[in-house]
Order: sequence, then C-alpha cells, then structure tokens
Amino acid sequence: MPHRKTVVFDAYGTLFDVAASARLAAAQPGGEALADHWPALAEIWRRKQLEYSWLRTLMQAHADFAEVTADALDYALEALGLHDRTLRALLLALHDRLPLYPEVPQMLATLKSRDLRLAILSNGTPGMLASAMASAQITDAIEMAISIEDAGIYKPAAAAYALVEARLGVARDRVLFVSANGWDVAGASRYGFATVWVNRAGLPMDRLPHGPNHIIPDLARLPVIV
Repeated sequence: MPHRKTVVFDAYGTLFDVAASARLAAAQPGGEALADHWPALAEIWRRKQLEYSWLRTLMQAHADFAEVTADALDYALEALGLHDRTLRALLLALHDRLPLYPEVPQMLATLKSRDLRLAILSNGTPGMLASAMASAQITDAIEMAISIEDAGIYKPAAAAYALVEARLGVARDRVLFVSANGWDVAGASRYGFATVWVNRAGLPMDRLPHGPNHIIPDLARLPVIV
C-alpha cells in the first residue's frame, strides 16, 4: 500500500471503549442493579444505537447521535427491567467520557511523531466528540473531529465519508480509514478509502460488497501498516 498522509479514525468502538459506560456504572454507587446485567446492557445499547442510526437514515427521520444514544439506552434499560432515572443519567454521563482502549495513546503518539494528519469521522455530535476527546486527553493529537451532523446523514452513507475530503481538503485515495465496525469499513471502502478493520472480537467478515485492505486485532498494530 502506498504511504498515506491522512489517517481517519472512527471513534466509538475504535478509539473509545463503548462497553465501558455500563461496566463502570456497575462499579459505582447507584449502579448496583447492573452488577449482573452490564454486559447485556452494553450489548443491547450499542446494537440499538446503531440500528436506530441506520433506520432513521432509511426513514429520512434524522435525529442527532445524542438523541439516538439516549433512545437506545431507554430501550436497553426497559428490555432488562431496569427503571431507574438516576442510573440512566449516570450511564449517559459516563458515555460522554468513555475511556480509550489501552493501546490508543501510544499508537496516536507514534503516528503523530511521523507527521501524519490524524482525524476522526464519527456519528457522534460535535459536543459528544469534544467531551470524549477532552476526557481522554487526545484533543491535541487529533487535527479535526468531523461529525456526520455536518451532512445530516449517518455512516455508511457516502455523504458522511465525503465530509473527510471536504473538511480536510484531501483526496479520497490519500486517506487511510480505520474502524472496528465491519459495516463502517465496508462503507468507507466503497467510497474509495483504503481501510483497516480493527477486529477486536475475532468476528467473521461481513458479507458485504467491499472489505478491508488490512485486518488487525488491535490498534497497536496500526503503525506497522501506516
């Protein structure tokens, strides 16, 4: 693969641990009800969050990712029989300051030292991304955090990926796009980005028309590819 000057990351599930809000809430005062349920809550919440983004796109009924995230959480809590407004508020607050996966800080520092342009393209709102980046102390490493809100349509729509070219002024064939979501990699590959799939869970490849250029188990391997 030719050298790429711009590396664009998905945020949730790629840089930020999306299961952490449920896991951390279960360990805090007020989160005791999650002790036996947090893995199921994390799974349902994330699945519905993504499903609602896709369905709203198909229905042409856009709502920003903060609203979608809250709606998905309400579904997950009701599915598990958890009706606690304090717990709900705690989970949403923790979602705004998700921790990074352990290898991310060193990976970003390594790529930054090579004078690469680093950016984020995410379904998250500008506010959600700013909060997560500030909490994780990576704001200085990321040149730009691009929200799909600028296009009003969620990934994997082509208009979402087009924001990278428009906002960064870079041609698509000079972009390496990195995501832990197979559907996101498929959309980015179809758009024309070179792609890396971070397959943390060892999942089968999605049966979609476009696949990744590279598959890695975590982001510690990314500097070797770049």
